[in-house]
Amino acid sequence: MSVGGRSAGLRDRLRDRPPGRDGLDRLARQSPARLAIGVFAAVVAVFAALLSIPAATATGQRAPFVDALFTATSAVCVTGLVVQPTGTYWSTLGHVIILVGMQIGGLGVMTLASLLGLAVSRRIGLTQRLLVSAETKTGRLGEVGSLLRIVVLTSAVFEVAIAAVLIPRFAMLGESWGDAVWHGVFYAVSAFNNGGFVPTAEGLDPYVSDWWVLLPIIIGVFVGSLGFPALLNVLTLWRTPRRWSLHAKLTIVTSLVLVVSGALIVAAFEWTNPRTFAPLDADATVLASLFAGVMPRSGGFSTVDVGQMHEGTWLLLDALMFVGGGSASTAGGIKVTTLAVMLLAIVAEARGDRDVEAFGRRIPREGLQVAIAVSLVSATIVLVASLAMLAVTGLTLDVVLFDVISAFATVGLSTGITSTLPDEGKYILTVLMFVGRTGTMTLAAALALRSRRRVIRYPEERPIIG
Repeated sequence: MSVGGRSAGLRDRLRDRPPGRDGLDRLARQSPARLAIGVFAAVVAVFAALLSIPAATATGQRAPFVDALFTATSAVCVTGLVVQPTGTYWSTLGHVIILVGMQIGGLGVMTLASLLGLAVSRRIGLTQRLLVSAETKTGRLGEVGSLLRIVVLTSAVFEVAIAAVLIPRFAMLGESWGDAVWHGVFYAVSAFNNGGFVPTAEGLDPYVSDWWVLLPIIIGVFVGSLGFPALLNVLTLWRTPRRWSLHAKLTIVTSLVLVVSGALIVAAFEWTNPRTFAPLDADATVLASLFAGVMPRSGGFSTVDVGQMHEGTWLLLDALMFVGGGSASTAGGIKVTTLAVMLLAIVAEARGDRDVEAFGRRIPREGLQVAIAVSLVSATIVLVASLAMLAVTGLTLDVVLFDVISAFATVGLSTGITSTLPDEGKYILTVLMFVGRTGTMTLAAALALRSRRRVIRYPEERPIIG
């Protein structure tokens, strides 16, 4: 083909581009985070509109807008906080809408958008690769296409496996096969995506001592909260743990430490509490403690009334929820690697080491700066939201702080105040869930991308600290 022919062909292709495509590509290149947040907000709006349909409620009456918006945000942000009881207030259609919202939120809106583009065009363009790279923390754009297939396949395999274990158990406990299949699928999706929603009025309380029901949910929540980068790295190199990436090692080690220590401390605080663990036998108490140690990672399920726990347990759960799960996972919080990097920096400073090191690797100073920034900004958001909630609700600080952190970290545990909140309080938690799901990831990416070398450096002088 001649040069003129190629030029004419290029003009034809440019003329055939869909209207607005250039602007969308320009926005994706200049501010992918802004585009991602916009898409995420649009998805929340769609699900809020769907939950506003009268058929979405059990009574057939239209849900108040604030309740529909709150529930849609909670589902898409895979939080699990509710202002109306999920099992009784929403109809089967409402449950399906919530289930789909959790699945979309778990995979990530950017990932899902790229998957749709892949299904239509059979290949991924540069814009979609950039967006998915930001969502999944994948460094090489050429790997994104195959990674997307693995992400969806991995999610499907784990969800099917969890459902396959739960369905026969629910049937054995007296449910019809139709109900058993529906509940098994719902809990599988809710667990792996750290959604925290339950499809029945009684929730998981009747299964407080049932290992067959709770253990698959525990595993699903834990695996889903690790994050796809760590999970795929482990699955690929499971025979040679020494070759795991630093990110995978930090994520798994820190997660296990938090789960074990959290379960032990919860058991110590609640062992003699007559309103939670005291009526349980030893075996059930062990299971309930393990369950309570895993759920603050962002699972949001509970087998005992969280509102009846001791204040000391609330404070512990506050800390665990604020940390959350792994990066690029279905979990919220500041992320376990953020905590690990800051703790390693403290150890290095105490030893007088110039470098922050772990597992034979040196962590760059920029990583520590991002970790500190994310932690301080997150703490500031929680502080401001808590002050606002105290002003509009008149509730005490302990319950307000618990539910604020739960919303920000997209956990879903609650002391029981959400159903009694005024509309202003519901809107505050709604914004907090959205910011918690998108804000910390966007902030971390923005700070990481702003790294630059300066030609001129000022003289160094250390101020007195501490």
